[in-house]
Amino acid sequence: MSELRVAVCAAEEPDRAEALALYAAVGWTAYTDSPEVLVRALAGSHRVVAARRGGRLVGLARSVSDGATVVHLQDVLVHPDEQRRGVGRLLLAELLAGYPGVRQRVLITDDEDRQRAFYEDLGFTEVHDHTPPLRSFVRFD
Repeated sequence: MSELRVAVCAAEEPDRAEALALYAAVGWTAYTDSPEVLVRALAGSHRVVAARRGGRLVGLARSVSDGATVVHLQDVLVHPDEQRRGVGRLLLAELLAGYPGVRQRVLITDDEDRQRAFYEDLGFTEVHDHTPPLRSFVRFD
């Protein structure tokens, strides 16, 4: 098995086809049904980090942020063939390394036990479990 490489992406990476293939592999049809939206989302991200094995895109994490007070972890995805191998942990470590001193690190994810365990293991707390109490609101249009 070739070496895993995790790095902050240059502006042109990942390309449209490989990004669509990765999003399709994890079943994120909200992006794959509108490829032009995915391309704009990646281009408009504050940071994008990619994981590659043998040159193949196997994972991606991206953020939106003001770079000073808040970072929203928008997408964290790992190809099914690479899941449970530490790829997601490496992606988030590299992504968050670009936000020293940023206090609020926020994400929305699926309501699955695997996601909860993964993010709690990385020090995240579900908003309703936070002390002091917090509220979180979301609106999807």
